[in-house]
Amino acid sequence: MDLAFTPEEEQFRQQVRTWVRAHLPADIAHKVHHALRLSRDDQQRWAKILGQKGWLGFGWPTQFGGPGWSAIQKHLFEEECALAGAPRIVPFGPVMVAPVIMAFGTPEQQQRFLPGIASGEVWWSQGYSEPGSGSDLASVKCRAELCGDHYLVNGQKTWTTLGQYGEWIFCLVRTATDCKPQAGISFLLIDMKSPGVSVRPIVLLDGEPEVNEVFFDNVKVPVNNLIGEENKGWTYAKHLLSHERTNIADVNRSKRELERLKRIAKIEGVWDDLRFRDQIALLEVDVVALEMLVLRVLSAEKSGKNSLDIAGLLKIRGSEIQQRYAELMMLAAGPFALPLIHEAMDAGWQGDLVDGRLVGFVGDALHCAPLASSYFNLRKTTIYGGSNEVQRNIVAQTVLG
Repeated sequence: MDLAFTPEEEQFRQQVRTWVRAHLPADIAHKVHHALRLSRDDQQRWAKILGQKGWLGFGWPTQFGGPGWSAIQKHLFEEECALAGAPRIVPFGPVMVAPVIMAFGTPEQQQRFLPGIASGEVWWSQGYSEPGSGSDLASVKCRAELCGDHYLVNGQKTWTTLGQYGEWIFCLVRTATDCKPQAGISFLLIDMKSPGVSVRPIVLLDGEPEVNEVFFDNVKVPVNNLIGEENKGWTYAKHLLSHERTNIADVNRSKRELERLKRIAKIEGVWDDLRFRDQIALLEVDVVALEMLVLRVLSAEKSGKNSLDIAGLLKIRGSEIQQRYAELMMLAAGPFALPLIHEAMDAGWQGDLVDGRLVGFVGDALHCAPLASSYFNLRKTTIYGGSNEVQRNIVAQTVLG
């Protein structure tokens, strides 16, 4: 296994770096580097810029309008975007549902839905979890009854991330009950502007409605919006979840946040505490190890060998690392990590260090950063996409044998 990038790959990296830094709006990069809240416009503005370049669907094959990059090129693209301060691509459209439509959708469905995803014009949401059906997705109860040329959908989805912005939602729905739970699920695409769809935000501790409840009350969904075969949705869901779990690992964001943690530690005066710095060092070792694991998979794909089926393992390690850097940031700030003052949150955390002094803050924003809310928010990463306990069982069965 050779983990060194080839001259051609380094040239590709430089091309991506040059383009991203030239086209990423400075105000968006500032928000990302300073952990400020990103609006819907911020996220979709960057998505549309990527879409115009043909890079929003950076993982897509050329036959569907993607760049047809290798796995290593995709990794380098994500790394350069993260280091430049680009927002994470909202994954529900280009990373999650698009591969399902490509693999199992009809040509008509591909022509209808993929262009809007590739351009960044259409915001997609994910309708998987329900009250009582999170990691155990096979127990979903949201019902879709076939009525001639349409389905009638009734039920509820919850924890729908950024669902308040959603224009379309892909859902797992129950279409049969006289069989094993996994065998009675179908995969539907639903227009969220349809009569009977309502969204109720769930306001979190930081005052933000990041997640939502979505209700379906006799919602008519055309049969043409069914992906694949009826009652085969479990197969398509597993295909999608493999993409989600790899995306959750997000080693490139962890590398960027590790550097932010170091800056906060220095600003708060805990960098010289050897015990605290030991914890940062241990975290950095794990980030590097996760990156090596990702590169190992990419190396196997590049050589034509079958890569390890380790999406679950990547999810486990990546999610735990995210929780650790959030915790260390909060510990570095101490009690000043607690306040949730929106004016202070909008002012930013780091500022700029000039001659040993912090500049660029509004008021006393240094001591009003939303680090505690980030810590609480990232507790979810070991749960969604399949809880880490479940993932460990899968790894034990499929990787260890």
